[in-house]
Amino acid sequence: MLTDYRVRQREYLLEISRTLTAQLDLNAVLRRILEAVAELLSSNVSLIVLRQEDGSFAPRASYGLPAQLWPLFAPLWADPPERDLGGNWFVPQLDRKVAAITRAGDFGLRQAVFIPMTVADQLVGLIYAFRAYSGAFSANDRQVLQSFADQAAIAVHNAQLYQQVTREKQRLDAIIDATADGVLILDSAQRISVFNRALSRMTGFAAADALGRLHDEIMVVDDRQTGLTLAEASANGWPLRGSHALYVEGDLRKADGSHVPVGITYAALFDREERVVNIIATIRDMTRLREADDLKNTFISVISHELKTPVALIKGYAGTLRREDARWDAATVRDSAAVIEEEADRLTQLIDNLLDASRLQAGGLKLNLSDVALDQLAAHVAQKYSVEAQQHPLSIDFPPDFPVVPADAGRIEQVLSNLINNAIKYSPPGAPIHLSGRYTPRDVIVTVADRGIGIPLEEQARIFHRFYRVDDALSRRTQGSGLGLYLAKAVVEAHRGRIWVQSTPGQGSAFSFSLPRD
Repeated sequence: MLTDYRVRQREYLLEISRTLTAQLDLNAVLRRILEAVAELLSSNVSLIVLRQEDGSFAPRASYGLPAQLWPLFAPLWADPPERDLGGNWFVPQLDRKVAAITRAGDFGLRQAVFIPMTVADQLVGLIYAFRAYSGAFSANDRQVLQSFADQAAIAVHNAQLYQQVTREKQRLDAIIDATADGVLILDSAQRISVFNRALSRMTGFAAADALGRLHDEIMVVDDRQTGLTLAEASANGWPLRGSHALYVEGDLRKADGSHVPVGITYAALFDREERVVNIIATIRDMTRLREADDLKNTFISVISHELKTPVALIKGYAGTLRREDARWDAATVRDSAAVIEEEADRLTQLIDNLLDASRLQAGGLKLNLSDVALDQLAAHVAQKYSVEAQQHPLSIDFPPDFPVVPADAGRIEQVLSNLINNAIKYSPPGAPIHLSGRYTPRDVIVTVADRGIGIPLEEQARIFHRFYRVDDALSRRTQGSGLGLYLAKAVVEAHRGRIWVQSTPGQGSAFSFSLPRD
């Protein structure tokens, strides 16, 4: 009879062990352990305390005990368990602590059983079981309980490891999804298993549409600038253990058929048998780098041209005046000096524009605000162009009660000068230029209108970019650095205003800017 009981007991223990080891959810494992403890020990109350990362202990689950009553049992885990000379774990003064807990809560508990849970001689947690009666435990009972505790410890440890791995995976998924670069992970057959959010934005493919598909169905690189494609490299035996990462740069074909310039770096992940497990690719959008490179080339081209013309004129006229074999009359000297002065002024203006562009890039464009009468400032700027006005009649129209606004007079004069100068340069001789102003309860608006060549609609959004000039025959013949409108926009926006253009090719353009009245 006793043998049959022990057989049934061990079969029950084996069944519980199988159930525990098959479960990886920590809360479910703890709940099943407590249910088994209640069945094995006929306990009224049971409690599991787990070791924390800092080495302390804290309760994680209970049976027959509401969580709000856990603090009453805190003395049980306030002091860490100790080991006796035989290496067995025990809780110091366990009976005294249980008696104190019983008095404090009137629980009627008579006996407490402490079961340590250890893995590889490391204490991972404690099981406390409480009964309303006292009873002796046989050696077999203790052996069964310890075997159960060992299985429970393994189940808890596995569940904790699974929880940790799950948490790390979630963290890694969040990092991959939040990174600014595209991230692509392929399996050994080069099928896509990870396709992050940045890559979806870059390519136009939704992650759900890309997952499971072959790399070459989604990642098509046209107009390759450097490196081999993944297919070409694979055909040549890449990757091998110790081989370098693969880099390819070119235009990645998007879902809609358009392209985005990218640089792609592929790296292989191997297992212990030297087999490729994954290929991890990072994809960087090279659009801004290419724009910066184009901008650099444009800058060099424009500035070299703009410097060459005035320097050549200054050098030519200065060299002519220095000739010792000629005697120049006063009028010739005066005219030559005027050209030298005019070209020196152009150089100064170019240098000032470059410095302002540099300050703007560094966020250093500062304003000296004061009350400015824009109608008077516009008249002053127009007067400076009185000579040019002989070929381009310049009219001004501001209402008599035009309000003053807080502004930097010098900077706004720079904006007006640029707009009038552009109107003169890009209008045929005799074409009038009209400078006007109007106001609303919130803003003042100034407009410079001409009847020049006009600006194509597709070019209008770009004319305020650095070094950008409309590509037509007149623009190519007309001097300019492409900085004027860029700086004008920066000055106006620094005043919390805006600048815009309305233009029809062949009919002229009207550049307007608004400034707030307060």
